[in-house]
Amino acid sequence: MTRTARIERKTKETSIAVEVNLDGTGKYAISTGIGFFDHMLEQLSRHSLIDITVDVTGDLHIDSHHTTEDTALALGKAMSDALGDRAGITRYGSALSPMDETLTRVALDLSGRPYVVWNVAFTTPKLGEWESEMVREWFIAFANQLGANLHVEMLYGVNNHHIVESCFKGLARSLREAVTVDPRKSGAVPSTKGVLTQS
Repeated sequence: MTRTARIERKTKETSIAVEVNLDGTGKYAISTGIGFFDHMLEQLSRHSLIDITVDVTGDLHIDSHHTTEDTALALGKAMSDALGDRAGITRYGSALSPMDETLTRVALDLSGRPYVVWNVAFTTPKLGEWESEMVREWFIAFANQLGANLHVEMLYGVNNHHIVESCFKGLARSLREAVTVDPRKSGAVPSTKGVLTQS
């Protein structure tokens, strides 16, 4: 069974095409029009081993909000579709993600029930051309469409670039663990309810 999906999302604000392969090798082709954002999505792909293609045209003459949020919605939906009924997956993943002076803790449950705890602070309004406040918005929109319980906590850090990158790398490593098929589960849905849904 191939765990792949493609999502196309078009509004008056953005035009987005996303493809994912959960059983990839970390290959990526990312173009959002926001350099730092591209860099973070490349890190997500490389360290999760999920192949990700993202092609976005957005209203960046306004700001980065619509491009950021809509990309998260499309990517989260694509990963959720690729997971199918989530049978056989490990379901949980976590990572401590160090980057120089920064350490971030990420914990993830692909429960089908979205919830985000975000304990990360920034001291600069922008990272390149990407507004710092958009980082939180991306994680929330992504988790909502993926159907994930996601906790992200900066334990300590100073450099804002390092902080954001450690968040994305921590998410990547957590996803890599959570989407892995566990052969001991014999294809069973990893829940005593017998189903993982967004309700």
